[in-house]
Amino acid sequence: MSSVVPEPAVLTQDALRAARRRIHGWWAFDWASQPYFTLGLTFIFGPYFAAVATEAFMAQGLAEQVADARAQSLWSLGQTVAGVIIALCAPILGAFADNTGRRMPWIVLFSLFYVLGAAAMWYTLPDGSFLIGALIAFGIGLIGAEFTTIFTNSMLPELGDESAIGTLSGNGFAWGYLGGVVALFVMLIFFAEGESGRTFVGLEPALGLDPEAREGTRFVGPFIAIWYVVFMIPFFLWVREPRRAATHASFGAALGDLWGTVKSLPGRVSLFAYLGSSMFYRDALNALYGFGGTYAVLVLNWSVTQVGIFGIIGAVTSALATWLGGKADSALGPKPVIVGAIVTLIAVCAVILGMSRESLWGIALAEGSGVPDVVFYICGAIIGGAGGVLQSASRSMMCRHAPPTRPTEAFGLYALSGKATAFLGPALIGLTTWATESARLGMAPLIGLFVVGLVLLVWVRPEGEKA
Repeated sequence: MSSVVPEPAVLTQDALRAARRRIHGWWAFDWASQPYFTLGLTFIFGPYFAAVATEAFMAQGLAEQVADARAQSLWSLGQTVAGVIIALCAPILGAFADNTGRRMPWIVLFSLFYVLGAAAMWYTLPDGSFLIGALIAFGIGLIGAEFTTIFTNSMLPELGDESAIGTLSGNGFAWGYLGGVVALFVMLIFFAEGESGRTFVGLEPALGLDPEAREGTRFVGPFIAIWYVVFMIPFFLWVREPRRAATHASFGAALGDLWGTVKSLPGRVSLFAYLGSSMFYRDALNALYGFGGTYAVLVLNWSVTQVGIFGIIGAVTSALATWLGGKADSALGPKPVIVGAIVTLIAVCAVILGMSRESLWGIALAEGSGVPDVVFYICGAIIGGAGGVLQSASRSMMCRHAPPTRPTEAFGLYALSGKATAFLGPALIGLTTWATESARLGMAPLIGLFVVGLVLLVWVRPEGEKA
């Protein structure tokens, strides 16, 4: 993954080295932050939370299927509340950051949210006594992860010219997914215990962690926090934001500027359509990530170790596909890459919806058949690859719509479009799961969200507002 920097002929050797370090530091953020989503949201903590919640509900006398549905609904509630908070605050903070000319202090502040929220997940005891506290802790960390991403994403247009943005974004996501899979390997090898009380390779959990109290799995929270602190060091050492003069440095002025931008959106057809499109397809993708692991636990009865292997497969394909997707983005532009990724994800959702432990789209399977496991592993690989490409190309497309003078506000609106209905995917899954009392059928709304996003892309210009 080579660095892409502005034309070397116009830079001194020192300036060229500084530009390369800045790119490498910016990539370090993806490497440092990705484990919150890979280990926390999808493959370790999410499934563990679902399993603990299910046991707690069954202890109240509920049948297993109903308890599974309640557990998934509770998990969706936590993500819904965090998503609403992010949606309401992101564009305001982005506008304020542009007015003050400073983003780094906000990255520091929300890094603290990330670290403290992640570390507190340790207290999610297997007896279910900390379920609400766990949701709050996870939500605080998720808010930190999302807000730091807004401010770092807004730096992307400053790292290279338009022809390099796709490659830079793709390489960043590739490093992120690679970091996620390395972190997942470490958790599975040394810490997360299976039903036997040992890790994936047969070791006792490291650091003397008690498998009976599920301390190896619960260590995922502190582990994510430590990983972030260590690997953010290159970012803070090498990334320097350009100094811009402060203008109207108050939240009132930021709200006024933001309102002016919002009022102008109906006349900016490409941007308006793109924000609407990404609102739906990113909501579907995030819900697919957030519930993939819990689906495997609740529908296919997978162990945390099996979910972890599923995560490794998905993360590896994500890293490779996103790296290649970045090159395709630079060659073809982000729009066709986005369309291809959405179509692929719709097909995968259709497969998942028709699958259970007993059958595959109505075709009965032998008792104990491994077909559902193999199919879901393949689906995980495709979700990882297509999802990574979709995220990278979406970030690149937003750069084509971001005014050079107000990039953080633009990415704040981008975050708003991704979070304004962030409650919708989890809420629809929760409501459908509750209505059908089936964790499998609860995934059905995601196909509709992807389709709406695909239709709205018709009005998006391939070159954005610069066309």
